[in-house]
Amino acid sequence: MLTEATITKLREMRLSVMANALKDQLADSQFQNMAFEDRLGLLVDAEWNARKNNHLQKLIRQASFSEPGACLENVEYLPDRNLKREELLRFGTCGYIQEHHNIILLGATGSGKTYLACALGMAAVRQFLTVKYIRLPDLLVEFNIARGNGSIRKLLAQYKKYSLLIIDEWLLYPLKETEARDLLEIMEARYKRASTILCSQFDIPGWRENLSDPILADAICDRIVHDAYTIVIGGKESMRKRKGLQET
Repeated sequence: MLTEATITKLREMRLSVMANALKDQLADSQFQNMAFEDRLGLLVDAEWNARKNNHLQKLIRQASFSEPGACLENVEYLPDRNLKREELLRFGTCGYIQEHHNIILLGATGSGKTYLACALGMAAVRQFLTVKYIRLPDLLVEFNIARGNGSIRKLLAQYKKYSLLIIDEWLLYPLKETEARDLLEIMEARYKRASTILCSQFDIPGWRENLSDPILADAICDRIVHDAYTIVIGGKESMRKRKGLQET
């Protein structure tokens, strides 16, 4: 009865994994001769591991990765891609996030920018950092809607908090002045406070061409490029083509 009451109390305290582990111990004779401290340690470990795993899964869901299975371990270092394993492994330690630096991923369509960005994001999530992946068109729509319903300051505060923000399809087309101003607000809010990964087909001069005003372009780029590492992904063929169905 005492054991049943203890298990019930554990469940009421939302320690269900510990409760189940205790039941397993009671049903397994190999635990009977184990010291109390050792048995308690196993119970605590079971609960702790479950909670850490649940937290990790929550961070992955909140990140909204377009490539949720991406990881640095599976990046392909083909000769024509010009990727440096040591460099990516160093980024995988997330030191650049602690220092509030950015990463710019440049490459043609299908070069694997999105996969690499998500892999870097997953490395950050594994260290229990908050990450958000979003396409620039979707980000601009969010801010346009927020402006209409009066919640733009709340949305900006939300994007300011992410340890790592990944913006895909960066400046692929010309922006309206309002959209460029939204980008400036985001970059200003995160400047020297958090890290951003940008995936783009164009280098900095191409960004400037797609920003409506030279002054806005200078302000946005100034808050990004001076604290950024640049990775240029090569490749004679699209990764989509390489990974596509092969004729047999």
